[in-house]
Amino acid sequence: MPWWLPASFALSLILLLVGGALLALGLTAGGLDLFDNLGQPYLWRVVWFTLWQAALSTFLSVGLAVPLARALARRQFLGRGLMLRLFSLSLVIPVIVAIFGIVAVHGRRGWVNDGLELLGFSGTHYLYGLGGILIGHTFFNMPFVARVLLQALEGVPPESWRVASQYGLRSRDVFRLIEWPALRTVLPGVAGLVFMLCFTSFAVVLTLGGGPKATTLEVAVYQALRFDFDLGRAVTLALVQLIFCGGIVLALLRLSLPGSLNLTEGRVYERPDRAGWTGRLWDGAVIVFAMLLVLLPLAAVALAGFNPTAASVLAEPRVWRAVWQSLVIALSSASLALLLGGALLISSRILRHRLLRFRAAARLELSASLILVVPPFVLATGLFVLLRPFADVFALGLPLVILVNALMALPFVVRFLGGPMMEEAQKHDRLCQSLGIAGWTRLRLIEWPNLRRPVALALAVAATLSLGDLGVIALFGSQDFATLPLLLYRAMGGFRMAEAAVIAALLSLLCLLLFLAIEFGLGRLCFHARQRRVGHA
Repeated sequence: MPWWLPASFALSLILLLVGGALLALGLTAGGLDLFDNLGQPYLWRVVWFTLWQAALSTFLSVGLAVPLARALARRQFLGRGLMLRLFSLSLVIPVIVAIFGIVAVHGRRGWVNDGLELLGFSGTHYLYGLGGILIGHTFFNMPFVARVLLQALEGVPPESWRVASQYGLRSRDVFRLIEWPALRTVLPGVAGLVFMLCFTSFAVVLTLGGGPKATTLEVAVYQALRFDFDLGRAVTLALVQLIFCGGIVLALLRLSLPGSLNLTEGRVYERPDRAGWTGRLWDGAVIVFAMLLVLLPLAAVALAGFNPTAASVLAEPRVWRAVWQSLVIALSSASLALLLGGALLISSRILRHRLLRFRAAARLELSASLILVVPPFVLATGLFVLLRPFADVFALGLPLVILVNALMALPFVVRFLGGPMMEEAQKHDRLCQSLGIAGWTRLRLIEWPNLRRPVALALAVAATLSLGDLGVIALFGSQDFATLPLLLYRAMGGFRMAEAAVIAALLSLLCLLLFLAIEFGLGRLCFHARQRRVGHA
C-alpha cells in the first residue's frame, strides 16, 4: 500500500472542512467593510477582556499548581493516590456539569453563602463575572498543571536530594537550585497551553460571565450568530480570534524547552525539606485548599441529583431524546476521529520506519494538532456561512456537530495511539514484510492484541469529550435537536436548578458508563476472549 493513500483520505476530509470554513470566512470578509468593523470599540473591548481573563486564569492556575506540586512531591499521606485520580476526573468531567457544581458551591444560594449566613454574616455575590470565570478556569486547569509539574519533580535525580542533604539546603534553596531547573523545562509550555485553553473558553464564560462586560471572542461570535444574526461582526470576530490563536500556537512551539536526560544509580534518598512544622503546615494548607476547590463542586453534583424532581425530570421524553442524540454524536464523532487518526498514523509510520523520512512523518503527525489553531466556534462559523446559501443549516445540525467534534478530538486520538503504533511497527514491521503479512491479516493477528487497549482508551476519551461538549451544539441546537449539555445549560439559564441537578447527575453517570463500557468492552473483554482461545488451543 502506498504511504500516501491513508493520509490522503484523512487530510482530504480535514482540508475540505477547515479549508472550506476558512474560505467562506475569507470570502465573506472580502465583501465586508473589514476596516470599519475592526475600528469598532466593542471588538477591541472584547479582545482586551479575552486576553485579560486568559492571563489572570493562567496566573492563578499556575500560581496555585506550583506550591501544590511541591507539596505533593514532598508528602506521602493516606488518600494521596485517590486525590490524584480525582484531579484527573476534573479534566474529563463535562464542562457544563462542573459549572453546575461550581454554581451549587459558590452561587447566591450556594454552600459558601449558606455557611456564611449560619455564622451570622451576610452572603456575597462574587460568582458571576470575572470572578466566576477565574474560579471555573482554575478548577479545570490547576489540577492539570499540578499533575504535569509533579511529574517533572518526580523526575529529579535522587542523587540531587543526597547532595542537598549533605549541604543542609533549606526549602527555598531546594526550590532555587533543584526544583526550579526541573520545573522551568515544562512550565512555559504548560502555561502557554493553559492560556490557549482559557483564551478559547466558551462554556465557562457563557454561563459564568454574567453579562456583556465579561464577553470573550468565542462567546461574542456565538452571540453575533445566534441572537443578533450579524454575519459581518461574527466573521470579523472569528478572523481576529483565528489570528490570535495562530500566534499563540507559534509561541507555544517556541516556548517548548528540551528536557535533559538524567542518569542515576537507581537509589532512593530522602528529601531534606520534609522535616519542620512550618513546611508541614504550609503543605497541608495548600493540599486542603486544592482538595476543597476541586472536590466541593464534584460533591455538589453528586448530592444535588437526589431531589424530589428526579422522577418527573427523568420521565420527560425530551430528556431521553437528548440522551439518544448525545450518544449518537459521541460514538459517531469518536469513531470518525479514530478513523482519521489511524489513517494519519499508518502513513506516518510507513514514512518513519520504511522510508526513513522522519521529518515528513513528524509533520504529518503535527497536522492533526494544528486543528487546534482553528477554534471550534471559528470552524462552526465558517461552516455556517459556507452552507447557509445552499441548505437549512440547522437541519444539518447533527452531521455538522459530529464532524466538528471529531476534528476537535483528533489531536487526542493521535496522542494516545501514536506511541503504541510506532512501537508495533518497530517490533514487527520487518518480520511482517518478510512473511508477506499485510493489511487486515496483520492488524487482526499481529497488532490488534497489543493495540486494543490504546485504541479503547483513545475512543473512550474522544467519546466522553464529545458527549460533554457544549460548544458547537449551542450554535446548531434547536428545540428538536438538543443534547444533555444543552438541556443542562437551558435549565441553568432558566434558574431551574432542581431540574439542572438531575440532568447534571444523569450526564455525569452517562459519561462514566460510556467511558467504562468502551474501555472495558473493547479493551479487556477482547483480551480475555483472546486468552481463552489461546488456552483452548
